[in-house]
Amino acid sequence: MILTHDTLVQGVHVREDEDPADIAWKLVAVNLSDLAAKGAEPVGLLIGHMLGDRDERFVDGLRTVLEEYCVPLLGGDTVRAEGRRVWGCTAIGRATSDPVPDRRGAKPGDAVFVTGVLGRAMLGFETPEGEHGPAYRRPVPRLSEGRALAPIVSAMMDVSDGLLLDCWRLAEASGTRIELDSPAIPVADPKRCDECLRWGDDYELLFTAPAEAELPIAASRIGTVVAHGPALILDGQALSRSDGLGYSH
Repeated sequence: MILTHDTLVQGVHVREDEDPADIAWKLVAVNLSDLAAKGAEPVGLLIGHMLGDRDERFVDGLRTVLEEYCVPLLGGDTVRAEGRRVWGCTAIGRATSDPVPDRRGAKPGDAVFVTGVLGRAMLGFETPEGEHGPAYRRPVPRLSEGRALAPIVSAMMDVSDGLLLDCWRLAEASGTRIELDSPAIPVADPKRCDECLRWGDDYELLFTAPAEAELPIAASRIGTVVAHGPALILDGQALSRSDGLGYSH
């Protein structure tokens, strides 16, 4: 079994003026994304909801996302309190591959891949009604992609806090060095490539696999695991955690 828990805080993880229906979607989606990174099949959810204005919209959004991904609501809790609203979700999943992917298995010689396009959530946050608005408000967990990749990858995680920071975490956990090639990384706005790599909230899958592996899904090769380290190299330049690689809690 795979267990994960995430919390959203109003004004920190979601906009102050966010539609509660979109908050419900995001709360569930970010937890399902963690299951996707383990190649897991969702079993059910527990929701913690802080009562307040427009609760009926939260219920509408929750119903929509549960139906979209065919995940049952198993239980949870509601509370009433003052201050910023807070929502929590525990997702329960069932592993579909043995061993279960984690971030510790990258090996020198592996290729580094990412699904999708990075930076869409950043643009959606800045312009909620624009083309990329849904990417920020209603991210899509890569559940089917995660299950397809699970038997193949050497390491996998989702991109929640920025590609550079999450690459650093993967390299650090694996005790390896990763070299990234920025022109190979798909971004939503090439003129703001650096911001797209650091902003986060994309919930794409970052993974390593043998360079010769045939992938069962579409993904972009963005770098190589080259040696033991740990360290992160972007276009030949060494980066460290002090360089502001992404969102730090």
